[in-house]
Amino acid sequence: MSVRLFRLLPLAVAILSTGTLSIWTACYAQVPAPITTAPPPLPVYTQPPCPADGDLWTPGYWAWDGSYYWVPGTWVTGPRASLLWTPGYWNCDKGVFTFREGYWSTEVGFYGGIDYGLGYSGLGFQGGRWDSGHFDYNTAVARVDSSVTHHLYNTPINDPVSHISYNGGPGGINMIQPPPDPNMPVFSTVTVHIPPVSAQIQHAWIARNDPKQRYFANRGAPPVTATSVPLIAIHPKDLPPVSHSDAGKFQKQQDQLVVRQSQDREKLQKKQDAEDQDVKQKGTPARMQQVEQQHLHQTQDLMNRQVQETRELQDRQ
Repeated sequence: MSVRLFRLLPLAVAILSTGTLSIWTACYAQVPAPITTAPPPLPVYTQPPCPADGDLWTPGYWAWDGSYYWVPGTWVTGPRASLLWTPGYWNCDKGVFTFREGYWSTEVGFYGGIDYGLGYSGLGFQGGRWDSGHFDYNTAVARVDSSVTHHLYNTPINDPVSHISYNGGPGGINMIQPPPDPNMPVFSTVTVHIPPVSAQIQHAWIARNDPKQRYFANRGAPPVTATSVPLIAIHPKDLPPVSHSDAGKFQKQQDQLVVRQSQDREKLQKKQDAEDQDVKQKGTPARMQQVEQQHLHQTQDLMNRQVQETRELQDRQ
């Protein structure tokens, strides 16, 4: 993975968008042909320490775009306090594998019975809990530093330790999605269902573009299994591409938005390319690092604006 283009910058935690990228993810989440090859077993890895109080762990998983590649587990700042992450999972039905994307909600939903470990033992989440606006970490599961994360408890859990990565079909986890809880108001599980945040989408996109993360290259032992913060783009050219989706009567407005967003990216990329060239010729290492951080902020600010524009158009549909 290119350390020139992508860095695990601690400052990224503070500036990542909490928007979603449903239009942009469509360009590589949709699969044109049925997937009939089972995802590989989940690799074994050690959780990096939590970088910031309130961050939540999101397990790594195998993704597909014609072949399987590993998206590292990472700590993520959620859309807002009180929300938890339900991991995505692979489901097998009559020999065809489908990935069901994860989401943020007020409770952890069904994720196929997959034992992702680190609190996600197949059903629910035992790695921590929200309490009065702050997140309490279960130190029996989460790797945390008391100087960084201040609300801790310790409750051992029973982890079955299975590396099977899919539900259903031969060799898969045999768990049927439980029926809705009759005592749980319907609105609590329907209205709060937020897709992955910007940081997660960029993280997955960068993993996709690293050949070493591919199963055919690593044979199930990816070189990057987990990161302390999400992998994010420094330059617009490294963002997930803008893509079209069916916007109904607002299709014309979306087409115009896609064109403008692409132009905005190209404009910023040209500006950053010129600054990079100038600093390489005249700058010091300290100045080069400063410019790189400025570019990261600019790129993430652009992403945030485009996410907001996309969401506003979606809300009108």
